[in-house]
Amino acid sequence: MPEFEFAVTSARPDRGAATPTVALTLHITETTGVTVHALALRAQIRIEPLRRRYDDDEADAMRDLFGERARWGTTLKPLQLGFVNQMVPTFTDAIDVDVALSCSYDFEVAANKYLYALDDGEVPLLLLFSGTVFTAEGQGFSVSLVPWDRETRFRLPVETWKQAMDLHFPGTRWLRLGEETFDALHRYRTEQQLTSWDDAIDRLIKEIGP
Repeated sequence: MPEFEFAVTSARPDRGAATPTVALTLHITETTGVTVHALALRAQIRIEPLRRRYDDDEADAMRDLFGERARWGTTLKPLQLGFVNQMVPTFTDAIDVDVALSCSYDFEVAANKYLYALDDGEVPLLLLFSGTVFTAEGQGFSVSLVPWDRETRFRLPVETWKQAMDLHFPGTRWLRLGEETFDALHRYRTEQQLTSWDDAIDRLIKEIGP
């Protein structure tokens, strides 16, 4: 039976992706010496908030996620960042493949709120693996599973995530609104003859005052 070890060796913004994406370079080692004809790999990627420190500005930005610092001993739970499927080609001993981690400004997702709140440093990631392995056996193939206990950790630079986002949304952020709220904002913008959504929201903020 094949045995695998996994390690993420680097990360970079994927400049060719259609949407914001971080490419994680995954080093896969098969330790028994058999030739892997194909590996249908699945990876669950989590953020482990307890595995780094936070300054006061970051703590304030995370208040709606974790509450006050005094509660963090019980509220800093792992956050689900993504699920990735990756087909790995034929290899013997070891191979490097790029795993595409999609990024988003959807703040309805807790992991995205967390990433946006970070100023710098690193994001502590945990990758949990499973999958199906195809190896040669006689005139045919043998099928086995990647054990559920296969995992690895990686510290993703915050700057890498920011670069991936800025490739597609330079100098901008996205906000999702309900239909009625959007319609009301659209009417206000039209009535005030404002040229952009930024102008509409900026004027509303000024009307509210400090």
